[in-house]
Amino acid sequence: MTATDLPYRPCVGIVLINAAGEIFAGQRLDSTADAWQMPQGGIDAGEKPREAALRELWEETGVTADLVEFVAKTEDWVTYDLPPELLGKVWGGKYRGQRQKWFLFRFKGRDDQVRIDSEHPEFSRWRWIGADEMVAAIVPFKRDVYAQVVAAFRPHLA
Repeated sequence: MTATDLPYRPCVGIVLINAAGEIFAGQRLDSTADAWQMPQGGIDAGEKPREAALRELWEETGVTADLVEFVAKTEDWVTYDLPPELLGKVWGGKYRGQRQKWFLFRFKGRDDQVRIDSEHPEFSRWRWIGADEMVAAIVPFKRDVYAQVVAAFRPHLA
């Protein structure tokens, strides 16, 4: 079986922006590299993508649905393939990469309401950054996805 025989993992991504249009970036806890990313995660069976986005946002940042305002979503699904060194090692080797629907939410809360110290933390620290810096900060194999997402949401960003 080759990588192209494997399906994409259904997933959501969240662009959380503050009042200044800056993006939430979390530094991955499980990476030795200086890897920053936006919240994202799988869609559970029977879950709608927007529900998954709000759940993932809460799980990874502690930000609840009442603290955000829906702004936009990507029209199409965005995909990426895992690099060869990760293929077969993540997600039980069942997927070649991810197929993502991205959501843009405006954060209406205060910075002290962002809580990355969850039961199963994803991030070691977080910060607000500009869109171009976010694209530059992601691991290279996800950079094209981030560039597409930022381009789709550019009118709403700083």
